[in-house]
Amino acid sequence: MRKLFTSLTAALFLGACGAVAQTYHPSPENIQARKQFQDMKFGIFIHWGIYSMLADGEWVQHSKRIDRNEYSHLAAGFCPSRFNAREWVEAFKDAGAGYVTITSRHHDGFSMFGTDASSYNIVDATPFGRDILKELAGECERQGLKLHIYYSHMDWFRPDYPAGSTSKDLPHREAKPDWNSYFNFMNTQLTEILTGYGKIGAIWFDGMWDHADNFDWQLDEQYALIHRLQPACLIGNNHHSAPHEGEDFQLFEQDLPGENSAGFSGGQKVSDALPLESCQTMNSTWGYSITDKSYKSADELIRRLVKSAGMNSNLLLNIGPRPDGCLPDEAMERLKEIGKWTKRYGETIFGTRGGLIKPCQWGVSTQKGDTLYLHILHLEERTLTIPLDTKEIKSARMYDDGSKLKIRKAGNGSALISLPATPQGVDTIVEIVLRKQKRG
Repeated sequence: MRKLFTSLTAALFLGACGAVAQTYHPSPENIQARKQFQDMKFGIFIHWGIYSMLADGEWVQHSKRIDRNEYSHLAAGFCPSRFNAREWVEAFKDAGAGYVTITSRHHDGFSMFGTDASSYNIVDATPFGRDILKELAGECERQGLKLHIYYSHMDWFRPDYPAGSTSKDLPHREAKPDWNSYFNFMNTQLTEILTGYGKIGAIWFDGMWDHADNFDWQLDEQYALIHRLQPACLIGNNHHSAPHEGEDFQLFEQDLPGENSAGFSGGQKVSDALPLESCQTMNSTWGYSITDKSYKSADELIRRLVKSAGMNSNLLLNIGPRPDGCLPDEAMERLKEIGKWTKRYGETIFGTRGGLIKPCQWGVSTQKGDTLYLHILHLEERTLTIPLDTKEIKSARMYDDGSKLKIRKAGNGSALISLPATPQGVDTIVEIVLRKQKRG
């Protein structure tokens, strides 16, 4: 069965290579999937692998310079007996998330699914012996959560990967670089995922920055394979540069679109043609770290969700599960608080786009048709000035209690809205109905 599958994979890949086009034209299914992706606004990111056993983040092999062979022995002790896909999916949906993105294979090269391409995987190399990706995919299908797959372009384990800046000096790393072999390995795994785990909402690539800009990753061929196997599957790549041909959404790491506080986004202009996604951590690390207690408050995470929506972006919020398969208590507590907010106010972000009023000092706006939502995050007075003529406004009310608000002219085509009190709390929302539809 496994040999047969590998042969089939090769045939599919060769077919895709012959179908590579000079210009990418997304299919109707892909265009529709982009819209659905934008509507969801909120996803959960899962960084999980054998590195969780060392409880020091997903880069622990690199940061502690652990011998490749010694690190690989972790697999023999990996047994996340408390992993429960149903409980995970329930927690994500209750928080308001529309999708989950999980690491199928991180930079350490360990595959968190049953793959024929390598025995270094959760099914064949651990006492656990279960395919957690298969279980998660089934539960996502049952509960109506979209499944997205993270996949690392680089690999600290395989000798055929041409070592880049992060891997060439790892202790005792066997080096027999063979790009064709490694490229075929990646495409075999991607084919397994796209043909054996149901509908995949997106492939989320990472690690291209391990090599210089002139390294040829053969993205055209790889992207064509993905779109051939599942035309509606979106492709995003965390390469920290402008989107490449064939990509369906643009990623921003630890920053909102247009910002560069983390130092990863300086080289990319925000696309006005593609959906956007901002991935951010709850604490400071992506993978589980027992010492990292620097969790952001639930209020801060909600504000980030709102800001992302107001900047026409999704928020992909990360959790690093424990080695036993449980989500950390701190993460669960925050998911529950976010869920309380989305149940009450989700209408003001889900299915919206960035509003007519661009992000400003007091907050952001979101919009759905002729309804504009003002999300006031920082305002120390009872009067709000907005760049809209009063003639454009049909009505304004407080979203919480429906009380009507007075509006008057402020000059220069602006309007003043009188609020009942100085805004308090995580997000004060004003709902404005426009006289004619204005698109953000």
